[in-house]
Amino acid sequence: MKPYIKIKDRRIGVRYPTYIIAEIGSNHNGNLDLAKKLMEAASKAGVDAVKFQTFRAEAHYSKHTPEFTYLEEQGHQQCTYDLIKSLEIDREWHEELMHFCASLSIDFLSSPCDYEAVDQLGNLGMPAFKLASFDLPDLKLIGHMATFKRPLLFSTGMASYADIQAALNAAKDAGNDQVLLLQCTSLYPAPADLSNLAAMDTMKRAFGVPVGYSDHTLGDHISIAAVTLGACLIEKHFTLDRNLPGPDQAFAIEPSELAEMIKRIREVEAAIGDGVKNGPRKAELEMFEKGRRSLHVIRAVKAGEIILRDNLRIKRPGYGILPKYFEIVAGMKATKDISDDHWITWEDLK
Repeated sequence: MKPYIKIKDRRIGVRYPTYIIAEIGSNHNGNLDLAKKLMEAASKAGVDAVKFQTFRAEAHYSKHTPEFTYLEEQGHQQCTYDLIKSLEIDREWHEELMHFCASLSIDFLSSPCDYEAVDQLGNLGMPAFKLASFDLPDLKLIGHMATFKRPLLFSTGMASYADIQAALNAAKDAGNDQVLLLQCTSLYPAPADLSNLAAMDTMKRAFGVPVGYSDHTLGDHISIAAVTLGACLIEKHFTLDRNLPGPDQAFAIEPSELAEMIKRIREVEAAIGDGVKNGPRKAELEMFEKGRRSLHVIRAVKAGEIILRDNLRIKRPGYGILPKYFEIVAGMKATKDISDDHWITWEDLK
């Protein structure tokens, strides 16, 4: 596996800017105009990509699937199958949405949940495939995605090491080693204390692939924390208004919040830096010179006079000799007059 993936010309991995996806999912509510408004708002906020979900109820859920508790608590009265049916995207939108993304200079992504969706999206040139956590055990679907030789984004909610390794093997067996693993908690919303961000480092070390975070928590602080811990990609559910109908609206982030999250992520990336400790930065030079300590005389010294220990002090500014040379300077002779309370340089001594 590779330490980075490449979506179009963009490298995603350690030391590269975090790739940020606004997860529109099914928050378009079956309305193409709403889908485009979501895409425009996400682009304005500064995302790198928007993502949808492409599924058909009959290939996605059994009609006998029990209701999910969290959906019942949200007040959804439909059975699971009927609810999923109502959230399907019109697959005839795909090409139009992809072109619309291109006009906004962002990437179009979707999570294909069946072979037909994989083929359609792959043949349209979608630059990467996202696999939902729930579909991670479907190794045949993974293998089919992998044949398109596009980067693969695997959400790992609820997964064990064995699940992840099997998925990676399925991709590799199909000749695809461009995989990024996303830490994820498959709860909606997800509580912060179950986020397990440390699992990103575990997966990176265990599987040798770049990692990221698919965030279902409320707010933006967990996503920002994930970036500090090495997330190369952040996926965040997105809506125009949390009061809109739909199962994923209530915990999604709104446009102004998304823009603020991205701003903070970019600031955090800049703050992380390169890790090099090699003296003052250019912007720190004045502080380095004026604020650091160096050797000074307390009383004036005449040329030819010995610098006594009790006439030396360590104080600011730092224009003089470094304090670590105190014992060497003590006992040396001044080559010129040094005024009281002045720093000493090597040119002043012999």
